[in-house]
Amino acid sequence: MLKVVVDATPLLPKPSGVGFYVANLIQALHALQDQENFQLGIAYQPSLKNWLRGNLKFPDSIQQYSNLHLLPLPVRVLNLLATVPNPLLPYFEQSFELPDIVHGTNYAVYPCQKSLRVMSIYDLTFIKYPNYVNAIVRSYASRIQQCLRWTDLVLTISESSKQDIVEHLNVSSSRIQVTPLASRYHTNYLSKEVAEQLTHSVSYDFSKPYILFVSTIEPRKNINVLIKAFNLLKQKHKIEHHLILIGQKGWHYKPIFAEIERSPWNHCIHHLNYLSDELVALFYSKADVFVYPSHYEGFGLPVLEAMTLEAPVITSNTSSLPEVAGDAALLVDPNDVADIANAILRVVGDRTLRQELIRKGKEQAKLYSWERTAHETLRAYRSLLV
Repeated sequence: MLKVVVDATPLLPKPSGVGFYVANLIQALHALQDQENFQLGIAYQPSLKNWLRGNLKFPDSIQQYSNLHLLPLPVRVLNLLATVPNPLLPYFEQSFELPDIVHGTNYAVYPCQKSLRVMSIYDLTFIKYPNYVNAIVRSYASRIQQCLRWTDLVLTISESSKQDIVEHLNVSSSRIQVTPLASRYHTNYLSKEVAEQLTHSVSYDFSKPYILFVSTIEPRKNINVLIKAFNLLKQKHKIEHHLILIGQKGWHYKPIFAEIERSPWNHCIHHLNYLSDELVALFYSKADVFVYPSHYEGFGLPVLEAMTLEAPVITSNTSSLPEVAGDAALLVDPNDVADIANAILRVVGDRTLRQELIRKGKEQAKLYSWERTAHETLRAYRSLLV
């Protein structure tokens, strides 16, 4: 029987990004074990802060699973030990109970000597656009190059990211497999009754139409240009819409809030911090249009979420976004304020176009599911054993 251990270290109490992927992948793989005749193990390393406090507990989100493996040193220390041949490495490898495959899920994989090693690389922002990430993320480049010396297979989340990895990391395409993401939502996720209850639990007046953005508030997401497009629409076309930005504050977020303050229509721009899945779904489902003008994405999951919940989508014509959106979105130049503004105006002013985008979006979203992701991940694992 195939034995696989997946690294759950990126899991956080409020998962986003890599943590969101890991949580859903583990859940979907766990559900397939009997059907596909394999055994799933889950590894976890404490943060340095928790390790110093003596807190070696597994995160709540994985405590319900069996076959958990604790690596007794924090991530930073083990990463340091792994940089050179080290007599301690085989000792720590015992913590995994020697599976067939170890899957490192956060741009690194442990240098096991008795297991095959799979590493997830989601995107190459830190190489292609280093000005969009902080110093910690920029340091991923050297860590990845180091791990590629012993990695047997790279997993990534789009054909676009695969091409970037081939081009910028000189990895053979035969060593890379694509396992796409999926939405956290499904069609009819919100019943009318639940939506009604949620509507009364938030301060926003849903009788006011709005343009929606959902993601981390950071430079790569290109929110400043979206705000400028909104200003242009208010000034030139007197649209009645508000602009709602949902997401946690990420790296270098202050210039974005300064842009909001400078807007003559700042009273119509609302930032909502981390919300529950249900509340985010509510805002998706009631949006006149969802706009995602990101400069660069490994996948662009909010596009899929919006489509699942029947929001018409406008997104960038760059990186993986056209691949994920298919023909179900309007594609725009993320650097062109007028292009973004015109696309928004088309969607909010043309009911037929809006309904067509919603219909196509629902069909596009059906192509992706976490069960599909798990099956394709398992297929990738098994390709190493052929």
